[in-house]
Amino acid sequence: MSAKAVREYHGKKLLAKFLRQEGGHDVEDRAAIITNTTNYAELEKTEPWLVSDEVKLVVKPDQLIKRRGKAGLVGINLTFNEVKEWIAARMEKQIKVEHATGQLDHFIVEPFVKHDQEDEYYVCIQSEREGEEILFCNEGGVDVGDVDVKAQKTTVKINESASAQDLVDCNLFQGVPSERVVKVASFVETLLKVYRKLNFTYMEINPIVVVGDRVTPLDLAAKIDETATFLNASDWGYLEFPAPFGRKEFPEEAHIRELDSKTGASLKLTILNQAGRVWTMVAGGGASVVYADTISDLGYGHELANYGEYSGAPSTEHTFEYAKTLIGLMTKTRDPRGKVFIIGGGIANFTDVAATFTGLIKALEMYQDDLKSNNVSIWVRRAGPNYQEGLKLMRETAMTTGLPIRIYGPETHITAVVPLALGLSKASEYPEFDDEEGHRLKRERRNKALGRTDSMIFREEQSKVPFAAQDPAPEDHAVENFSASTRCVVYGLQNRAVQGMLDFDFMCKREKPSVAAMIFPFSSNHYIKFYWGTNEILMPVYQEMKECFERHPDASVVVNFASMRSVYTSVVETLEFSDQIKTIAIIAEGVPESQTRALNMKANEKGVGIIGPATVGGIKPGCFRIGNTGGMLDNIVHSKLYRPGSVAYVSKSGGMSNELNNIICQNSDGVYEGVAIGGDRYPGSRFIDHLLRYNDNPHTRILVLLGEVGGIDEYEICEAVKSGRISKPLIAWCIGTCASIFPFEVQFGHAGALARGNMETALAKNAALKAAGALVPGNFIEFGDKIKETYDKLVASGRLVKAPEPETPKIPMDYTWAKRLGLVRKPANFISSISDDRGDELQYAGTPISEVFEKGMGVGGVLSLLWFRRELPSYATKFIEMILMVSADHGPAVSGAHNTIVCARAGKDLVSSLVSGLLTIGPRFGGALDDAALMFTEASDAGVDAAKFVKDMRKSNRLIMGIGHRIKSLSNPDKRVEIIKNYALENFQDNTVLKFALAVEQITTKKKANLILNVDGCIAACFVDMMRSCGAFSTDEANELVKNGCLNGLFVLGRSIGFIGHVLDQKRLKQGLYRHPWDDISYLNGVDM
Repeated sequence: MSAKAVREYHGKKLLAKFLRQEGGHDVEDRAAIITNTTNYAELEKTEPWLVSDEVKLVVKPDQLIKRRGKAGLVGINLTFNEVKEWIAARMEKQIKVEHATGQLDHFIVEPFVKHDQEDEYYVCIQSEREGEEILFCNEGGVDVGDVDVKAQKTTVKINESASAQDLVDCNLFQGVPSERVVKVASFVETLLKVYRKLNFTYMEINPIVVVGDRVTPLDLAAKIDETATFLNASDWGYLEFPAPFGRKEFPEEAHIRELDSKTGASLKLTILNQAGRVWTMVAGGGASVVYADTISDLGYGHELANYGEYSGAPSTEHTFEYAKTLIGLMTKTRDPRGKVFIIGGGIANFTDVAATFTGLIKALEMYQDDLKSNNVSIWVRRAGPNYQEGLKLMRETAMTTGLPIRIYGPETHITAVVPLALGLSKASEYPEFDDEEGHRLKRERRNKALGRTDSMIFREEQSKVPFAAQDPAPEDHAVENFSASTRCVVYGLQNRAVQGMLDFDFMCKREKPSVAAMIFPFSSNHYIKFYWGTNEILMPVYQEMKECFERHPDASVVVNFASMRSVYTSVVETLEFSDQIKTIAIIAEGVPESQTRALNMKANEKGVGIIGPATVGGIKPGCFRIGNTGGMLDNIVHSKLYRPGSVAYVSKSGGMSNELNNIICQNSDGVYEGVAIGGDRYPGSRFIDHLLRYNDNPHTRILVLLGEVGGIDEYEICEAVKSGRISKPLIAWCIGTCASIFPFEVQFGHAGALARGNMETALAKNAALKAAGALVPGNFIEFGDKIKETYDKLVASGRLVKAPEPETPKIPMDYTWAKRLGLVRKPANFISSISDDRGDELQYAGTPISEVFEKGMGVGGVLSLLWFRRELPSYATKFIEMILMVSADHGPAVSGAHNTIVCARAGKDLVSSLVSGLLTIGPRFGGALDDAALMFTEASDAGVDAAKFVKDMRKSNRLIMGIGHRIKSLSNPDKRVEIIKNYALENFQDNTVLKFALAVEQITTKKKANLILNVDGCIAACFVDMMRSCGAFSTDEANELVKNGCLNGLFVLGRSIGFIGHVLDQKRLKQGLYRHPWDDISYLNGVDM
């Protein structure tokens, strides 16, 4: 879910249309939007009511500005001329509204509704987890006051509707005159219908006014769920999501937004302070917030220049574009102190770090001079698939460019580079990724220092009761406790994720694979081959969900990889099998909020636990892994996820869950279980669901929570800690503390990471958690230290006994990945030198496909690249196209066309019919080009006289290929030959072979008139001359191409055009099965022969 604010103009237009459509309410729909490009004369023609003497007007900025009335930004009871003057005095003027400063450039003009104060009311609808909350106050306008206190409230559940009478019965309209109650109630009833139909997430109208029989919204603030575009685009029409007031969108931001729309990855960029000296380029939604938090928490928030992220495995080219844009912005302005560029990120699940770094390095190299002149220091911290290669590439870049780049891997805390970059920590205390000795010494120093720390204070009741003695609560948790026997079904053909789950299972020494089967509704039942260790196994794939679950009754979990468009229907269908399926993980991002909440409600009714949407999943070391959780196998080993530890965590961020695996492993005996509930505002399962499950499990010793800005779920945890329901040590931190320093609203990487009030800020949550008794560090850098302090305390008290460390398991590595890492090599089964589809753009013989079109190479140019691996001159490519044109067809009577037609009339498909015709091509039909070229070329090169050549051929009883035609002669020439011959004589630098062939024609036609140079012979001779004289081939290369059959290839390619035409023609004419007539066959018996 991503709630985006809309302009008042668009919101009111939608309300006017759909309030009338859904409830018959006649709502004022006259409104005009005015910008600095508005042509007033044209506007007056399209909106004549603006200049009517009977209509007075209201004008105000339409730029998401709150409390415009109090700010003096509303003009009322004006004529249109007065409106224009009012706008002219403010258009593109800089103003300050509360904490935000910006330019006014959009204004809404509407009819003025004359009314009294008592005609004004306040109404607000906002989405909550269980339904829509409606607030109504019998007072409205700028002085309405604290509506949370004054307004009447009611909540309409997701699966319920509310009639006007229902709203009246719940006393929502207290203080409204009785004669108006029915009308107002009907309006609010319809407003709720429209709110839900159009996927609004928030709507405040202050005031609505009731004058006579009409209810009119005067001021509107609304947000719409942008992810519902695929559901509501036709209803919304044109809908603009403007930037918050106080920040005009930079062209670079628009460029990144456009890039983001063209890729399945996520690319986000918000400029906070263009003159700032601290710039970040962070991979991952959660990680991007953590880096911004740390910069802010360390007192450098005012220096932070940007917020953004790149995640979801962007391509090398997209990463290059993102980095280039960012570095270009950073180096536009100078700072005498120099600048800091932090390239950070968590431990990726599936993004190839080396591939993205290749794009980043390309940008660094492009801007290396600007980076040096701006005195930019670069700090890199990254991990994930192929990170070693990525960091090595970055090291090489530092050496070749001379750029000051410090490079760190997963051994270094995710945000440790921030104080290093800001000069708050000593670089000597943080060894870089390739300093093994430095890392060893650091571990020794840290363990020694932390071993003396004894500052943890536990609640008295916690210290008295050893965990092993606690009685676990009843098994009433929605999400099941995964075990080594848990089996699942994967919905969708996610082969890579399935193989990763099977590799994890094998590493954990499970008896059976955790994946029992797959479901793919778009193909019939089949099997897919996977590896179980080094052995191959077949995984069944079912088209029907019912059949899958019937055949695999031991599966209790579904890992759903359906897209955001289809995930709702697939999960609803899965819930029909709630007797068997107890947990569903929804991986898809971008699921509309309304669908998510509906799924949550249905799952709750069925007693099924939901993890997600927008999640990577979860992991229980030694037992069960959902999808790509935990990343590549090397990270599984690095974080010791192949065996259980004592710490259980829950977070929203999938990327940060990998980082938690790493942090917990470095500071304790490891992870017992971890779940990423997903970044949306209303995840299926909440923090409290998992923390209670962990708390009730006797095998967990420490609980970890990584919350974030937005929502109020963390307050349930506060109450659980206070009441003692959560009795185990809880280390908690909410990311998003940087939000308070921003002068405008910023949507963080997760759709739900946006505070709707002070209670939802990260600062408020952290304070509440600390007050409740949770262990809250001072900032995220100290998060790992807090875990280690807690763990060491438990070990020292004897309440936690560390289990012996098992042998690190070995798992076979996939060949493709091992090759990418440079660990193995083998000869390729195929070699191809003409095309390459592996990069961002298809290439023909090294030429990008875009360049093919930019140069207008045409079919001849493409053929020259793919057949000859070089670009030929334009006259040569035109000649190739001429050959294809003249050889495309020669009527239906020739053998190839005849076969094609007979086959097509027999009901065969196009390809079969085409092949039937092509198989007739040979020495007697169309296949003479190669032989003709060889004969004419060898004789011409040998200097043989044409007459002698003909005489020698006759003596050896050989036909001269390319000579002879059934009906054409010198007096009745073949037009095709004339076209080819004349073009060659006019455009080729040399025509030696053609002239020899024409000399041969002069000899042969003296014997018989139709022994002319035919089209095959003419094409063959001219083509040899073209290759030899165009400068692209040596004589040997040209001869080899002829011997390899390229000339016959031209005939096959050209004639395929005609054969396909004959197939389509016969199909179009509905011709039936062909049977040859008896009277055209000579039937011979043995006597006749």
